[in-house]
Amino acid sequence: MTATATAAVPAVRSGTAAGPWPVPEFTERLRAVTADRYHDRHPFNQRMHQGELTPAELRRWITNRFHYQRHIPVKDALILAKLDRPALRRPWLRRIRDHDGAADGEGGIERWLRLGEAAGLPREQLWDSSRVLPGVRFAVEGYVTFCRLRPALDAVAASLTELSAPGLMRTRIAAFERHYPWIDPAGLAYFRTRVDQGARDGAEALALVLDWARTREEQQRALAALAYKCEVLWALLDAVDRGDTGAPDDAPDGGRP
Repeated sequence: MTATATAAVPAVRSGTAAGPWPVPEFTERLRAVTADRYHDRHPFNQRMHQGELTPAELRRWITNRFHYQRHIPVKDALILAKLDRPALRRPWLRRIRDHDGAADGEGGIERWLRLGEAAGLPREQLWDSSRVLPGVRFAVEGYVTFCRLRPALDAVAASLTELSAPGLMRTRIAAFERHYPWIDPAGLAYFRTRVDQGARDGAEALALVLDWARTREEQQRALAALAYKCEVLWALLDAVDRGDTGAPDDAPDGGRP
């Protein structure tokens, strides 16, 4: 994240000896993290939504973002392994199924592959990890490692970026329909599906974090985890925006829609 954006957010670690914040205040603090740090504010996303991306830039984003998408079920499986009751595991099993699908041709990963095809990217190219930018690879690996090593509270709190996802998806759908008509509208199914899924997943994760974070230290850990996840998404877009690699990121036609 840029220095300006980081400086605009108060530190999340202070007053560790104090008692816990009341639930409404803690909830507001969590929502304030995403309001200040979520990647909808990143210059690349801003340019995307204003219709300023070239076909090459848009395809580079689709290609690199897929590296993140394909690891969502991996991080959810790591979180699942930390949950000790069936009632807690069922929502995370559903999350994995949402992305992997119950059968071939289903799920969020499949819908992202279809987005790539709608933008002129063969799915084999999306699966080719050699095309992934180093900064994107580093950000995604860091997030997966975080979910592997940190306690369940931290890993679930990091997923609370989903609280802001529905609004971003609505903005993105409108932007693609208006500014990028060369992309087949059928390819936008991923964004449409995530409006409802993101709202549901965010609400479920928020309920867990509010229940589990009973002390000020635990609440601060949750805030720090959510801030870290925002940094991951921001760093991913930093790398895509720079496009600092020698690997090809365009379709075979040289980038024309």
